[in-house]
Amino acid sequence: MNIEFTTKIFAPDIEPKYRHAKIFETFDGLQSGQYMELTNDHDPKPLYYQFLIEREGCFTWDYIEEGPEQWRVAIGKK
Repeated sequence: MNIEFTTKIFAPDIEPKYRHAKIFETFDGLQSGQYMELTNDHDPKPLYYQFLIEREGCFTWDYIEEGPEQWRVAIGKK
């Protein structure tokens, strides 16, 4: 996958109680067609489900790396 990322987030660096809010804030700042890279120390599947509920039809979600120690996801704005 050859994607140019507008921004990158390393989730473990963000305090857990602010993590999802920061990720959504970053996503909302993207323009249509732009991508952010999310890196995490576990599968961010709960975040994916939250995206499905809160940003239905507005995003793409593609795993770049799937563990076991690091997960990387390309999140695009439609």
